[in-house]
Amino acid sequence: MGEHRDDGVFRALADGSRRVLLDRLNQAGGQTLRELCAGLAMTRQSVSKHLAVLEDAGLVTTVRRGREKLHYLNAAPISDIAERWINRYHRQRVDALADLKKALEGPRMSKPEFVYTTYIRTTPERLWQALTEPAFTRQYWGITFDTDWRPGSVMTWRVDKDGTELADPEQVVLAAEPYTRLSYTWHTYSQAWAKAFDIDLDHLAKIVDEPRPRATFEIEPHGDHVKLTVVHDGFNPDSLVLPSLGDGWPQVIASLKSLLETGKPL
Repeated sequence: MGEHRDDGVFRALADGSRRVLLDRLNQAGGQTLRELCAGLAMTRQSVSKHLAVLEDAGLVTTVRRGREKLHYLNAAPISDIAERWINRYHRQRVDALADLKKALEGPRMSKPEFVYTTYIRTTPERLWQALTEPAFTRQYWGITFDTDWRPGSVMTWRVDKDGTELADPEQVVLAAEPYTRLSYTWHTYSQAWAKAFDIDLDHLAKIVDEPRPRATFEIEPHGDHVKLTVVHDGFNPDSLVLPSLGDGWPQVIASLKSLLETGKPL
């Protein structure tokens, strides 16, 4: 994909109405078509067409909840463009990205849900291996999972750098559909976890009673690539954990992508 996908991103950003929609999704992720239409001088049909262009370019990703389709700003294509283009040209000349500068530097989405989509040049089978097998996860994530990957099975998380074990009967596999969908509850916010990742104990005390969220990985073939969507949800609206995902997941997924495409994690 590479620069061919960049063409679609730049075309999508060239339209002011689409940039307005991206700004609105940055302010509040997870909006429906009806919510996005509110207050705009555009017809529902026009907004729908603009969203389709943005989704095709990878700038918007969607999640279905019942009959509703929720829309989220997806920063992955912008990050890819930054890596390939920003360092080649004077930043002020990249006009198409100017309107997204505040979006990328602004506050995280307020809705209690994190959605991130990227495209990886690999196969669904290989990506499934990378998400589940210790030989892969320790390279790009620095952790491994001890589980048989059956729904309901307990998971023990191990931190590779020091061997810390994060064990809890509520750390379980929720869904495991090989090469299509993987979902599990998140790890316990324990003192062992805090010590392994240098988390301040005062911060730990504030988050230890937050509800346990879940991570879901949706895998879809897309030509010679695979579309990977990560959904991390189940948070309180005022969660102190949710804001950190905006930095953590993109780093993990970028390293996963690098490992599968080049043989080396970041």
